[in-house]
Amino acid sequence: MTTPARHEPTSPRDLVGIGIGPCNLSLAALAHPLAELDAVFYEQRPGFDWHPGLLIDGATVQVPFLADLVTLADPTSPWSFLNYLRNRERLFPFYFAEHFHIQRAEYDAYCRWVAQSLPGLRFGHQVDAVRWNPERDVFEVDFTQLDADGEAEALGRTHTRNIVLGVGTVPHVPDPLKPLVDAPGVPVVHAADYLAHRDTVLAAGHVTVVGSGQSGAEIFLDLLRHRPAGREKLHWIGRSEAFAPMEYSKLGLEHFTPDYTRYFHALAEPVRDRLVAAQWQLHKGIDAGTLAAIHDELYRRTLDGGWPDTVLTPGVQVRTAGRIATTKVELHLEHLQQGSRSRLTTDAVVLATGYRQRPLDRILAGLDPYMRRDGSERPRIDEEFRLVLDPSVTGSIHVQNAELHTHGVGAPDLGLAAWRSATILNTLTGKETYPLPTRTAFTSFGLEDARTRVPQARPVRQLIPLVDG
Repeated sequence: MTTPARHEPTSPRDLVGIGIGPCNLSLAALAHPLAELDAVFYEQRPGFDWHPGLLIDGATVQVPFLADLVTLADPTSPWSFLNYLRNRERLFPFYFAEHFHIQRAEYDAYCRWVAQSLPGLRFGHQVDAVRWNPERDVFEVDFTQLDADGEAEALGRTHTRNIVLGVGTVPHVPDPLKPLVDAPGVPVVHAADYLAHRDTVLAAGHVTVVGSGQSGAEIFLDLLRHRPAGREKLHWIGRSEAFAPMEYSKLGLEHFTPDYTRYFHALAEPVRDRLVAAQWQLHKGIDAGTLAAIHDELYRRTLDGGWPDTVLTPGVQVRTAGRIATTKVELHLEHLQQGSRSRLTTDAVVLATGYRQRPLDRILAGLDPYMRRDGSERPRIDEEFRLVLDPSVTGSIHVQNAELHTHGVGAPDLGLAAWRSATILNTLTGKETYPLPTRTAFTSFGLEDARTRVPQARPVRQLIPLVDG
């Protein structure tokens, strides 16, 4: 039987954050010095945990270290990655290492350091429901406090004027493979759980990796490096037409700027939907360094003659799948360009099939009458990352990494997290708490006069030449 949770304030909070991933952790860090803002953040997990199954040795974050939780909004913040290094007495080693892109494990350790230091975070708290109370003009947030085993320990309710949803994503398993994941016997695991099952997968006779993005590439490379030469027995397949590199040119990266985000938001809904599908290589391609490492490893295995026992085939989808007895899996494949079909028998499958936005319908069910939706029944989200609600709702609900359909490919990108958090905090405080740049890209994405967005140039001081005598 559950008991009441610890005492909550009688007056409404200014902000309740739901979920503590990198996005809401960024918001919490930037909100921390704002004494006028009473904020608390709830997370059902017992502590900060960032894709633990993908913290493969050597795997790097695909954005520079400057894209930490705070720097691109406030370089002076005590919660910057550089201050983390200073706190750990690692600034000089990092300086000499000359790494612009840090390892995932180091980014995870940095975020844990921030999470352990901020006082307004409540781990082990599962938010169950959100409602609007029109009599008090506040949101009611019901939560369950969990014990160390994840069991319900206490029930609680808090009131707030504003909410920020940062509930993240969930692993996606394609329909043909769903029956295999939960069945015993042959290991069929999502990439999110790869490290937890790595030893079992490595011990399998034949392994298939499904998914042609960054996670699939990293897992294939890790397996390849730990399989004996000539007896690798690895398959790597994916739906994309190629094992394609991430678009990483300097002008291409300007799609991950506030300028492009604003441009995208102003487009018509059908245009936005077409763009998201067409721009997959901006955020679903593979880091060129990872592709090079795979090729180098494969090439190294040809030096003594022969070829490695590996098959890499893009443009392939899994139509159906089933178990053969209790020891193998059979995948029924279709090549999308050839239209040909075949079967693949394997001893283990790793599903690097990505993530999907965590559905908001359950947690926001009580607000459904107030929500405004687009033509595809998705929540409408304004330029300041607020859900568009009925005008009778005076509070606001902001979202983080749930706005791909309205704000474009930068929505899940860590490089925009600090800017988005600062935008939300400026909106909540009603002032320019964090000054933000007026222009961030050399590219003008539309035909409007970009000159109106060019900041005034500072006058150049004229130097008076010295005259002899």
